[in-house]
Amino acid sequence: MANLGQMLEELRSKRNGMRKELAQLDEAIRVLQKLGAANSGGAQARGAKPRRKMSAAARRKIAAAQRARWAKVRKQKAAA
Repeated sequence: MANLGQMLEELRSKRNGMRKELAQLDEAIRVLQKLGAANSGGAQARGAKPRRKMSAAARRKIAAAQRARWAKVRKQKAAA
């Protein structure tokens, strides 16, 4: 029975050590999450370039250019 008491004490000691390690890991996770929240930018966090905002006028110009390209394609198809 003395052996059983030693085993229980050893297991409790290991459990307490594990609790300390878990507390350290939890703290490390919290710190990393705070760093991630400060740097959060979605794609930016993965190293991608940030998205640029385009003005409405620029979108209109691009759309008009694309319509002109499609009109040219359709005109060539009609002529063929």
